[in-house]
Amino acid sequence: MRSIALLSVLAFVPCFAQEPKSEPAVEWHDVRKFGVEGQGWKDTKHPFDRLPAKAEGVVRPPVWDLSQDSAGLCVRFSTAAAMIRARWTLRHENLALPHMPATGVSGLDLYVRLSSGWHWIANGRPQKQTNEQTLVGNWPGGKREYMLYFPLYNGAESVEIGVPPGAVIEPGPPYRPEVKPILFYGSSILQGGCAARPGMAYPSIIGRMLDWPTINQGYSGNGKSEPEIADLFAEIDPAVYVYDSLPNLNPAEAKERVEPFLRTLRKAHPKTPIVLVENAIYTNIQFSEQRRAEVTEKNATLKAVYQKLRKEGDKNLYYVPAAGLFGSDGEATVDGVHPTDLGFLRMAQTIAPVLKPLLRKR
Repeated sequence: MRSIALLSVLAFVPCFAQEPKSEPAVEWHDVRKFGVEGQGWKDTKHPFDRLPAKAEGVVRPPVWDLSQDSAGLCVRFSTAAAMIRARWTLRHENLALPHMPATGVSGLDLYVRLSSGWHWIANGRPQKQTNEQTLVGNWPGGKREYMLYFPLYNGAESVEIGVPPGAVIEPGPPYRPEVKPILFYGSSILQGGCAARPGMAYPSIIGRMLDWPTINQGYSGNGKSEPEIADLFAEIDPAVYVYDSLPNLNPAEAKERVEPFLRTLRKAHPKTPIVLVENAIYTNIQFSEQRRAEVTEKNATLKAVYQKLRKEGDKNLYYVPAAGLFGSDGEATVDGVHPTDLGFLRMAQTIAPVLKPLLRKR
């Protein structure tokens, strides 16, 4: 019976990211009409930037450049179309990194909502700066809600969704009333290095687990907890702040910057939960005494700030220790530091249980 059931499901599996022999007729829809999710500000210089236009010249140039990567941005839409195509143009011609595939750096990622939750069905596999591909073909009839994630380490110049002529496509249904997003801040790890697909960055996994909108403010090598970043984040009113910046700080910077950064957020939002995430224990750390000492010192600094603020009466501060973020089998990273999809799943499974009760209260 199980084999028969499996075959019946596979019979309806769509073709993924394939180019048909002859291009089908299609009507294109700019994704902006559905509402781009994952942005903290709407007054951006470019439609798919992650910082507001006014941040240019205020934040350091590397941070501004990285804010043009579309990490965490997505759109939700609903359609009964049996075919879904995607056409997207990238801001940079470099499609991949030495340790991260083009599908994660510059690709798209499509999920569908089933009765059991969000389920992956297809990705857009970039081959050049402008790509056009069929994501889903011969999909059984019925209106469904979809979520399309944008590239993690490249910027999207434009993104369009194509459906057969006359097919109805509309914005996805709204989240529960007055739902505020979770704002994540951190390093290359948080931005999504080195996920195989955009949907596998850990903030996005958590968003699907909890069915909650997220904002990815990860900055590769540049999540430095500067005061100007704290001031910008203080303008946003999220459901929860998740602070995961330690991987980009050295021990001296952690002692100098963590507490002022958190105090800026707390002053602006006295009751908003702030979740502090320790520096993950890198899988190759046992081979370097210096690195082990640095991570240990940074985590001790974070714990000390947490305890100090709690003692002062901050009851909305929460803590995620490093244990469990990567696991202990050495299988969670590409290079000892940056997670594989397995590593990101472990991070999400460790952090999501801390967030879930906080969101319920909010």
